Amino acid sequence: MNILKVKDYSVSEEEFQLIYNPELQLFKTSPTPENLAKYYESQEYISHTDSKKTWFDKLYQYVKIINLRSKINVISDYKNENIRLLDIGAGTADFILACKKIKKWNVDGIEPNEKARKLAMQKGINLFENYDSFEENSFDVITLWHVLEHIPDLEKQINLINLLLKENGILIIAVPNFNSWDAKHYKNFWAAYDVPRHLWHFSKTSIQKIFTAKGFELLKIKPMLFDSFYVSILSEKYKTGKKNFIKGFLNGLYSNYYGMTKNEYSSHIYILKKCKKSF
Repeated sequence: MNILKVKDYSVSEEEFQLIYNPELQLFKTSPTPENLAKYYESQEYISHTDSKKTWFDKLYQYVKIINLRSKINVISDYKNENIRLLDIGAGTADFILACKKIKKWNVDGIEPNEKARKLAMQKGINLFENYDSFEENSFDVITLWHVLEHIPDLEKQINLINLLLKENGILIIAVPNFNSWDAKHYKNFWAAYDVPRHLWHFSKTSIQKIFTAKGFELLKIKPMLFDSFYVSILSEKYKTGKKNFIKGFLNGLYSNYYGMTKNEYSSHIYILKKCKKSF
């Protein structure tokens, strides 16, 4: 499984290769398009919209609301009072809005997509396009909810996170897991490959090795249980040409069962602590 060919089913129909790094147990999408932004310009890319046009959009938005509380609870287990948080890849800012309303946290967000920033502004949230406004050691918590897999220069991004995060600060990363049952079942139709928007495809081993080398300690890994259902339903569409809700739901359910027995879920949340600078 050194090379896997995967199509961009949601936007361009172009085919890309996933190149395997056996040392890190990591896939990299190849080639990396010069103009990545155009692959996000689609109504199909729901994280940059608040679309509720179809029942699937409505389901996604409903589950997103449930997940917001869950994400806040994950953070609260490690940092709770008077924290400053940076959400990288904030999308339309629903997570930031929930943090402010529920916890009254001081939260900033980074979002490079102009359309998503405009939607966030309509909600009263001003997102930053880049990191120019932030000083070193500014944040108690930094979050990347399904964002790290999108970033072209992985090492540069991690070094920047290390600069911005305080000593003993908490870094929370959520990414898909290609060792999950749904990934193995759907293979090159697995929706969470999402090429070329997803440039990196992580395993538990790759996250631990990459971040340990940068001075982080892995505290805990938690599952994202809803992801298996969403991904399986979408993968059914890619595989068969239509969304088979029942089959996708059942496969998502089985994937979570597999996750409980093998500790390999469709997506994982990694909670890491910054111990020292190492770059």
